[in-house]
Order: sequence, then structure tokens, then C-alpha cells
Amino acid sequence: MRANIVTLPGDGVGPEVTAAAVSVLEAVATHFDHEFHFDEQQIGGCAIDATGEPLPKASLAACQAADAVLLGAVGGPKWSDPNAPVRPEQGLLALRAALGVYANLRPLQVHPALAALSPLKNEKLKNVDVMFVRELTGGAYFGAKTRTVTAATDECKYTVAEVERVTRRAFELARGRRKRVTSVDKANVLETSRLWRSTVTRVAAEYPDVKLEHQLVDSMAMLLLTQPGHYDVVVTENLFGDILTDEAAALAGSLGLLPSASLGDSKNGVYEPIHGSAPDIAGKGLANPVGAILSAALLLRHSLGLANEAAAIETAVDDVLSHGPRSRDLGGSASTTQILEAVLAAMQKSVCAASAFLHGSRANG
Repeated sequence: MRANIVTLPGDGVGPEVTAAAVSVLEAVATHFDHEFHFDEQQIGGCAIDATGEPLPKASLAACQAADAVLLGAVGGPKWSDPNAPVRPEQGLLALRAALGVYANLRPLQVHPALAALSPLKNEKLKNVDVMFVRELTGGAYFGAKTRTVTAATDECKYTVAEVERVTRRAFELARGRRKRVTSVDKANVLETSRLWRSTVTRVAAEYPDVKLEHQLVDSMAMLLLTQPGHYDVVVTENLFGDILTDEAAALAGSLGLLPSASLGDSKNGVYEPIHGSAPDIAGKGLANPVGAILSAALLLRHSLGLANEAAAIETAVDDVLSHGPRSRDLGGSASTTQILEAVLAAMQKSVCAASAFLHGSRANG
């Protein structure tokens, strides 16, 4: 397969973890006989410094023409003035809107070898395997905004069509998992949530094999910590999803472990670790690249349709998390490069073993 992948390393540790993910994708191309072309573009604070725009036109055009987009992180203290007219996060929102990636998938699993790093007791972490589906291009983040000396507003607006499409994505995912969907809203207070709940309920009737439950966002914040193993697919609106998925990330032991995929109706998606730019460790080679590497696996699976290649990356990461080395956020001392090298070595070993088994089976046949 040939594929064009745009990389947006961004700010802080973004370039370091993106480079690690690219190295893993290059290894995949070598092992599985693919041809991946990487086109590096700018986004975020570095783009503001270079062009005055958080998402330059050249970057957007490249992303629109690509098969997939691999993103690092945006932002940092240099661009943190909340009153600044141009901010790094504006580039991220503009990219999501332009590509129409309305469903943000954030898988959460707790690795057995890392359970002790979670703030929860180990018995609470058994069977935790949640797929969050966050609506990504509507709600308060994209609504009209006003600001005066004495007041400010952020409009939260949703249409039936926006809720329908992200709900269907959640139910389709649930059909391939444990067939349970939890929809999170604030329908006892917010009109947008009442629209959300009624629409989700109606769409659920199209999926009689999937069980639906509704949960208010405030109680869901508690239940994620008291019974995380209960949940399968969780679908919610933009702001609630942003908050809940960061809360849930703590269960895994580190923000540095978790990937995400932002998908629309086309194959082109945006893939990024859920962590931020971590400016305090930027340039020191200390960032955990696992979230970015697993995001590359999601890229292979969802945009390129390469499930076996994605599984090879995930198996290698699982091996490293089980046996080490570990980065500082996981209680170890390994550098970004050392984690990358360990993943590459584990992947090489796995691919070679699979190849030997295949050749042996053919010879015996």
C-alpha cells in the first residue's frame, strides 16, 4: 500500500513523540512492504510564530489531500495569554472543522502491569475496557461567543443531524464490542442535552441488539471512578467528553499512554495522543511516546485499513509495558528514544516470529 501521511508535530513535546510514531510507521512499512510518504507541516504556536496563523493555509491544504494526519500537541506558556486574538488551540479546532472529524475515539484500557500506578484500588480496575466517543465539532467550543467588560457568553448548540451521526458511530462500535452504549448528558438542566437524549434514544431503536443507558454527566464523573469496569462505549457531547476522558485517563496511570482518533465520514482522520505539549519537559527526551505510537496504530486501522499492522504495534507496546523499560511518568527512567527502541525491537521480534510460523506452516503443508 502507498499512503500519504501529514505530520503536524506542533509544540512542546509534540515533535519528539511524533518523531517516535513516524519511526514506528516506517518500521511497519519495511516489515509489511508498504510505502508511506510523510509530509511535515505546521500547526499551533510554532505556526503562529512562523506565519501569524495557528493553521496556515498550506498546512490545511496538505491535510485535506492526505490519507491521514498524525498530530503531536499544541500550545505552551509562550502563547497562553487568554486575551490573545490568535491562540494555538484555534488551529486545532479549525482543523477538526475543516476535515469534518466529528467523532473522537479515545480507547481506555488499564494494563495489568501498570495497575499499581492508578489512583484506584486494583480490584476496581478489573475488566476496564472503555471506548469513549466524543462529539468533536459542535457544542460550546464551536458556538458563537461574546465578551464585554462585565459579561461573556459561549453558545452551546447542537443539531439533530450532529447528534445522530456521532450516535450511530458509537452504536456501530458497540456492535463489535460488548454491545452496550452509555450516553452522557445533562438533560435535567440543559435544552441541548434534552435534544441529545431524545435523539440518542430514537437512533438506539435502529440497534435492537445494543443496550442503551443514559447517565447525567455529574454522576458519570463519580461512576467512572467507582465502577469503571461497567462501561463499554460511552458517547457524549464535546465539552463533557473533553473533561470525562481526561478524568478517565488517570485510571490508566498516565496521560502519556493513551491515543485518540478523530474520524468523520471519509477515511482521512486525525490521530494524536491525548496528552498536551508538556512544556516543562520539552526538548529533554523524557516524554513518553506510547500515546503517539498507539495513535499511529489507530491510523493504520481506521484510515488505511491495515488491521494486522496496527495489531503488530499494539502487541509490541504491550510487551514493553509488561517488561520495560518504562518512562518517568510510569516510575522508570527510560528516555523517549529508549522507549522507541524497545518498541521497535519488540515489533521486530514479533514480526519475525510470525513470519517463521507462516513459512513453517507452508513447508509442513
